[in-house]
Amino acid sequence: MAASSAGQASAAGAVMPSRPAGVRLNDFYEVYERARPEAAQAEGARCMNCGAAFCMPDSGYGQGCPIHNKIPEWNELVRLGRWRDAYDRLSETNPFPEFTARVCPAPCQDACIVGINESPIEIKGIERSIIDRAFDEGWVTPPEPPERAAPTGRRVAIVGSGPAGLAAAERLARRGHAVTVYEKDDRPGGLLMYGVPNMKLDKGLVDRRIALLEQAGVRFEVGRELGKDLDPQRLRAESDALLLALGAQRARPLTIDGADLPGVVPAMDYLTHATRAQGKGRTTDRVPPEFDAAGKDVVVIGGGDTGADCVGTALRQGCRSLANITRRGKPPAGRGADHPWPGPAGAYTLDYAHLEGAARFGEDPRAFGLEPLSIERDPESGGVAGVRIRDRESGGERVVPAQMVVLAIGFVGHAAAEPASRLGLTTDHGVMRGDESGRTGRAGVYVAGDCRRGPSLVVWALREGMAAAESIHADLRADTHAKVRG
Repeated sequence: MAASSAGQASAAGAVMPSRPAGVRLNDFYEVYERARPEAAQAEGARCMNCGAAFCMPDSGYGQGCPIHNKIPEWNELVRLGRWRDAYDRLSETNPFPEFTARVCPAPCQDACIVGINESPIEIKGIERSIIDRAFDEGWVTPPEPPERAAPTGRRVAIVGSGPAGLAAAERLARRGHAVTVYEKDDRPGGLLMYGVPNMKLDKGLVDRRIALLEQAGVRFEVGRELGKDLDPQRLRAESDALLLALGAQRARPLTIDGADLPGVVPAMDYLTHATRAQGKGRTTDRVPPEFDAAGKDVVVIGGGDTGADCVGTALRQGCRSLANITRRGKPPAGRGADHPWPGPAGAYTLDYAHLEGAARFGEDPRAFGLEPLSIERDPESGGVAGVRIRDRESGGERVVPAQMVVLAIGFVGHAAAEPASRLGLTTDHGVMRGDESGRTGRAGVYVAGDCRRGPSLVVWALREGMAAAESIHADLRADTHAKVRG
């Protein structure tokens, strides 16, 4: 159904208005402006019209938030202007609302019952208004064990500082354990630092949260990669528990002629180098030439969120032209029968980067229903000259000019099968075997996040990290009790 007048009014008074596309293309600052408290309170009032909270999976109705956020409760508190209480309720279930409010695709909003007839409640906007105010007011403090609780003296090693690793570290620090987090890159944060561009998540927010964890006693060691700088068996021997939260950043290969030519770059490498080359939101001249889209015809292959981030990055770097091709056909204008509520609508939408592409070049840069056949070689430079594509509907072929091709076609799992095997762990189709609690069947070894469940959402990584932390704490406590009884 089309949005009602009430839904349209809500959209006009957005909780998180975006900066004009033509303005934000000149920098890497966040797309969305600060959340507006008065609009958040109005949205909280709309939420109170709901008769069944499908936004919460534990409500008995729906399949919304994976971390069981008590969404209607903090929406009501915001409506009443009880901001501190709203933050307390939000932080009960979500360790990092400033991240999810910016990068989560919001399955809770897809499941919102108000969204059947109107625009869904802007849950992300309300969440951001709460957490931004909490930081402004000084309500966010380092995680601490309960009052009068003594440190346990138990040492936990976490490999990987992405959302799963950070969530586990936060929960374990609250339990009084000594936590060390190892990260292969030069800055902690994992996917949050280098996999999500600055215009979606300001890196200062990641640094701020890392600093809070450090104040709680969590140690971070960067430039340490499992199997290279870190011996897995030694790390296990020196720790009371070891959690692997390695992510799943091994890129899916493109198996067509020319995919190995200079100028063809994986999406994650591209986003990482682009982020490293930014200083406080502005581009600098430090981007390696092979990862710089300035003055080039660029083709991004892959139509998902990562593809959109590559589009937004290439536009900001100053590409000459841009095409984002995907095999999938163009989605319908509204929810179709194959996408029943309360799941994602599967409808045609314009993400931030697509709107920016339209602002720069006059139309949505995406081209649907196209299959890449080969990447053409430039005989003079030896690099890329273009991408030969076939229209899957008409069968027609043509070459799209390009000097740079970014592959955003997904991921096939983690890249640490050999060191994981030394811990007795099995990798099956790119993921490590372990249950939803994070336990692997190997004493003292746990897994969480994308390396366990496969490439997924940040909010699922948070759930995985918190679940593994609870398992680690329970097992360490049981071990302590057993030693005392012995």
